[in-house]
Amino acid sequence: MSLQERLDAISKAAAERIPAEMLEGMLEVMHGAVSDLRDSGILERMVGVGDLAPPFSLTATSGETVALEDVLARGPLILGFYRGRW
Repeated sequence: MSLQERLDAISKAAAERIPAEMLEGMLEVMHGAVSDLRDSGILERMVGVGDLAPPFSLTATSGETVALEDVLARGPLILGFYRGRW
């Protein structure tokens, strides 16, 4: 099954279990948020695939500060970003 087929199946399943008026409202909010992000100019400033990330540190769930350079010292790294609830 291709990615598009899987996405279509997920959309169909959601449409069957979520009331249409609720789904329309959710989609309106999501599309508005995406539009706001595009209008903000973030696409021109974001790091692209294969680009080097700028140095940064984040706080882990344990409260420990984790620096990018320390993680990279152990090997390759893939970053994923989760925007959270729409």
